[in-house]
Amino acid sequence: MTVSRLRVDAPGGAYEIVTGAGALLDPRSWQGVERDAVALIVTNTTVGPIYCGPLMDRLRPSFSKVAMLELADGEAHKTWTSIETIVDALLDHHADRHCLLIALGGGVVGDLAGFAASCFMRGVDCVQVPTTLLAQVDSSVGGKTAINHRRGKNMVGTFHQPVRVIADTDTLRTLPQREFVAGLAEVIKYGAVADDAFLTWIEQSLDALLVRDAEALTEALTRSCQIKASIVAADERESGPRVVLNFGHTFGHAIETGMGYGQWLHGEAVGCGMLLAAEASRLAGLIEVQQVRRIAELVRRAGLPTRAPSLGIERYLELMRGDKKARNGEIRLVLLTGPGQARSQPVEEALISAVFHEHEG
Repeated sequence: MTVSRLRVDAPGGAYEIVTGAGALLDPRSWQGVERDAVALIVTNTTVGPIYCGPLMDRLRPSFSKVAMLELADGEAHKTWTSIETIVDALLDHHADRHCLLIALGGGVVGDLAGFAASCFMRGVDCVQVPTTLLAQVDSSVGGKTAINHRRGKNMVGTFHQPVRVIADTDTLRTLPQREFVAGLAEVIKYGAVADDAFLTWIEQSLDALLVRDAEALTEALTRSCQIKASIVAADERESGPRVVLNFGHTFGHAIETGMGYGQWLHGEAVGCGMLLAAEASRLAGLIEVQQVRRIAELVRRAGLPTRAPSLGIERYLELMRGDKKARNGEIRLVLLTGPGQARSQPVEEALISAVFHEHEG
């Protein structure tokens, strides 16, 4: 089996992204991580029964204790209650500052375990083991952790870099098609905001990606992680260029919050949000209609939603005013400025209303 390594030089700690078929149980993936301490695998009721047993067997020789905690599956459980459950489990197993949290699952598990690791005893190590496409190409890399609040997605969180990311492409075989398609939204995002040649490759390779061709998946994962790693290294805490990775997310988070967490998958909301943000970019005079159509066609071909749910323009504006990127109640969007280029800027509410008038319902 082939295992590749990509280094992330983040100010908060350098680490490697290990990718490849079979990476989960490959001894090389864990070299330098093993220690004489408690390891707690945080997973969910969907992923745990499939992968947790073999992983526990793999880790037992290298840790004083290996334990597992299964959480309920889904975005609706990204809450303080789940964080308390993780901390209770750590204390029950007599974990100390040398313990290791292992996030085995998708983006929700990664956020929860990463957030708990950042807080427990003022910070312990975490290994991200993403098992969804979205988590492998995006949320497991970069150190952003969070839980949701009833008034906004990811409103409470920290920056806490993992000590390793292990992305086993074999785990994508058991991923439901809806979850897989949702992950393609983040892949498309990287091309749209940072690499037009990659966006062209996605257009040409989308059919292969949709049937989970191994070679196409490896290329998509590798290139996505390379783009994110370079941006994170330059701007760990999202004070500058990293903000472009939120393309489509302000609209997407409003959809997720407005519909109720879990009704739309994160990637579905981001996919639709990218189309809305592209239209906003056109209305702002930054791009031509052809670029909007290009994004819209990719979103459609991937099987992602192309119309926002009918929440009402005032409700959308209320949610977007409370977005983390807003300043003094002023809505800011990541807008496209050209092929493979984007920037964040304030946007008039009348422009956003025009976008929803065209694409809601």
